[in-house]
Amino acid sequence: VLFLFFTPLRTTVLAIGIDRVPEGSNAGRSDTMILATMPPFLPQMSLFSIPRDLWVTIPGVGENRINTAHYFAELYQPGSGLEAAADVVETNFGIDVPYVIRIKFDGIVNIVDAMGGVTINVEEATPMFEAGVQTMDGTTALAFVRDRSGSDDFSRQKHGQIFIASGIKNMLNPAKWARIPFVATAVMEAIDTNNPFYAWPRIIYGLAFSAVFGFEAQTLDRNWVTPWVTDQGAQVLLPNWDLINPAVQEIFR
Repeated sequence: VLFLFFTPLRTTVLAIGIDRVPEGSNAGRSDTMILATMPPFLPQMSLFSIPRDLWVTIPGVGENRINTAHYFAELYQPGSGLEAAADVVETNFGIDVPYVIRIKFDGIVNIVDAMGGVTINVEEATPMFEAGVQTMDGTTALAFVRDRSGSDDFSRQKHGQIFIASGIKNMLNPAKWARIPFVATAVMEAIDTNNPFYAWPRIIYGLAFSAVFGFEAQTLDRNWVTPWVTDQGAQVLLPNWDLINPAVQEIFR
């Protein structure tokens, strides 16, 4: 049993959030992409957010925004989106991504409402949110996760990390434990994953441990990318791999 919690292998999970999609389809862009990883033996979890506008090479597609890999895969070969999302990260960042969790943004509303709301410390004010501790219902929490009214998409990436940490920490409060069955049901209805059953104990333990003792949360530095406009007029971010790769390897080595 202890092996499941303290495996000598690194555990890495890609969490992606997709927006509304046609009924019966998963063909949506992965507008949130967060890599969660734990080193061998230790439960400390690092969160690393990937900008959705990062201009990369998508296997089988060509150059495009990184968030379109999932969309194209589900559009042309339904059911292959999880694999494609992992593949584009592995190809461009040079790291192993065995597990993927996909959540539809609408599912966040149901999860937070099942929790009875979530208390979040908004670190920096935006036009939509004041700074400070706030208790949000599902609709407000989703707006917080999707908020792009700050300075740029980098603040939106931090909101996703803050939401994950706050949600887990809220559920560690004994006052919330009676809601666990309802939250578990909402989570299972909202997510798709290729995680095998034996990976879950370590992931859940790592989330709980890190919610208490702190996640190592990181995003790409603004200086590691260059804003660029494509021939079609799309505003994207060109990666400087000479700066990105050493930082990524430091986290995922």
